[in-house]
Amino acid sequence: MKKPSLCIVTPALADANNGNWQTARRWAHLLRGHYAVRLVKAWPDSNTTDDGTDILLALHARRSAASVAAWAQAHPHKPLVLALTGTDLYRDISSDASAQRSLLLAQRLIVLQEQGPLELPEALRPKCRVVFQSSTRRATLPKTRAHLRAVMVGHLRDEKSPQTLFDAARLIAPDEGIFIDHIGAALDPALGEAARQTALACPHYRWLGTQPHAATRARIQRAHVLVHTSRMEGGAHVIMEAALCGTPVLASRIAGNVGMLGTGYGGYFPPGDAAALAALLREARADIGPDAGLLRQLQAQCSARAPLFEPRAEQAALLALLADVRQAEQP
Repeated sequence: MKKPSLCIVTPALADANNGNWQTARRWAHLLRGHYAVRLVKAWPDSNTTDDGTDILLALHARRSAASVAAWAQAHPHKPLVLALTGTDLYRDISSDASAQRSLLLAQRLIVLQEQGPLELPEALRPKCRVVFQSSTRRATLPKTRAHLRAVMVGHLRDEKSPQTLFDAARLIAPDEGIFIDHIGAALDPALGEAARQTALACPHYRWLGTQPHAATRARIQRAHVLVHTSRMEGGAHVIMEAALCGTPVLASRIAGNVGMLGTGYGGYFPPGDAAALAALLREARADIGPDAGLLRQLQAQCSARAPLFEPRAEQAALLALLADVRQAEQP
């Protein structure tokens, strides 16, 4: 039997190597056994709208708005699914008319963590589904007791609030036994310069720039904690990657992080509060050892959440959503 044709629209392709691209590529991989999948930057991706596509799945309400509108006009009775990013949920849908129109046109909405539906107008929540992102498990590695190794992963841009990490590093003395590695490209040149200045002032802080994904995951494995300072987040890949290798997370208490780690998680700090982050890092440093307190608690909490981030769980959620929207397809 011929597989249904699924077109995934992502405003970022492989050259961007960002969260949108990673999500689109993974979804294509998970769905290819059931659908004929293609990834495009915009739809239509040929000189006709009658291209045999059965379902459109678009990432990003604002940046894919033209594709969403074109599909809805050309195929008003065919399934249209819209996946919402962090900037969609926590910025664009409250003010951008094209993003708001995308929400109305889609038959189903996807959010990437369990707090996401609360950001939608109440009337739209019934068509929203939570699909946690996934990654592969990796072994939990033994950690040195000589010092605390923290790693932060995220491109240097305002939404990720790297300044919080810079300020926390400056509050920590070089002899406290806390070492911080920071991975990510300087998408904002001013933040790149701030990272360089922080490294010069703080020998315990290193900005490593862009790293291959495998090397990044290895650093997460070896770290005692992953630091995640975002002020706006749809559902961070690095949080699930940390949970799947037994590395606890210190995260800003924002909806996107709470939706990943749970309301009762013990490793939150107020967004932008460098002093609170530094205090958590010091507490984690003091807990290294056989009777670890905070680190052991956070590791157990992350391990309890890890099954949500398994590939089989993500695949099952996607397949159920697509089957649902196809069943609801109007003749």
